[in-house]
Amino acid sequence: MSFLEYRVKTAPTGLSKVFYIHWALILVVTAVAAIGWLMLYSIAGGDLNTWAEPQMKRYVLGLILMLGVAFTPIWFWRSMAGMAYGVSVLLLLVVEFFGTVGMGAQRWIDLGFMRLQPSEFMKVAQVMMLAMYYDWLDDKKVSRLLWVLIPVILIVGPTVLVLMQPNLGTSIMLIVAGGAVMFAAGVSIWYFVAVIAMVVGAVAAVLESEGTSWQLLHDYQYRRIHTFLDPAADPLGAGYNIIQAKIALGSGGWAGKGFMQGTQSRLNFLPEKHTDFIFTTLGEEFGFVGAFSLLMLYALILVFLLWAAIQNRDRFSQLVIIGVAANFFLYIAVNLSMVMGMAPVVGVPLPLLSYGGSATLMIMLSFGLVQSAIVHRLR
Repeated sequence: MSFLEYRVKTAPTGLSKVFYIHWALILVVTAVAAIGWLMLYSIAGGDLNTWAEPQMKRYVLGLILMLGVAFTPIWFWRSMAGMAYGVSVLLLLVVEFFGTVGMGAQRWIDLGFMRLQPSEFMKVAQVMMLAMYYDWLDDKKVSRLLWVLIPVILIVGPTVLVLMQPNLGTSIMLIVAGGAVMFAAGVSIWYFVAVIAMVVGAVAAVLESEGTSWQLLHDYQYRRIHTFLDPAADPLGAGYNIIQAKIALGSGGWAGKGFMQGTQSRLNFLPEKHTDFIFTTLGEEFGFVGAFSLLMLYALILVFLLWAAIQNRDRFSQLVIIGVAANFFLYIAVNLSMVMGMAPVVGVPLPLLSYGGSATLMIMLSFGLVQSAIVHRLR
């Protein structure tokens, strides 16, 4: 009996798959999403229709998609990894030539009923592609230079396309999440040491190139760096977002001002309060207790994901789960660092809280892959 035949014979079938779903993960994910709906309702001044209701509908759609992906065998998704990656690259090329421009960036495809952001789906497709590659590759070849260059190309290609939009935050996430999958697959740590050294050199080159004929970043990206280093230098301009975010977070104190009592958000001092800076509203209205509770829910989701990876004996499933966990962690880490002034503002949403369709659907689809790996794991 082949390995695939063994997997098929030992996998649950029909309605019995319901009993293998990780319902605790769904419960915690729904709890986090519900907090987001409350915040969107509060930010809109008690109006359900502005942001909260559309986000609820997207979550329900995402939940249906997640269950659909979960009930489909994980080896089917392995066979679809190449197609998912190719379609995502194609959509990034479509964005480059025909994409919709918003807030100075060309990142979306207008479908009429929603704006699709292909870079979000590339995060999942890249993880699937790398997991399939390392599931296919012999363990003895994992750290050989030729076989290391192939996944590097798979990561760098879409990263360059995303960086051209420009979208620095997602570009960083693609690189780091891809690196996490490579590390989990067993690639030698010395490659990562070399990459870190190159990154340090690249950062130095970026800073040195400002104002020269060979400037490496856009002017707005340099403004974000300067704002990060000294937001008070331009309190009414580039530094406004970070300053107001810090004021909102600090004013919440221990227990917050109360639901729908946040003055910074209600009086429109907070920028992008329903998307990138939604955490500041939570901190203002529910204080340290509310913010810490949200972080504990996020931590619980990550624990569920990592434990699922540890329990799974299928290499593709393990790497997919680790890649999903890396992406989810990066969403949280980058967004919170950004709104607390610990990192430049790069436009990364807070998962399941920030208003947005593409990111929500992508996260739910990625959790669907995790559920598929759990339901169909070797027992």
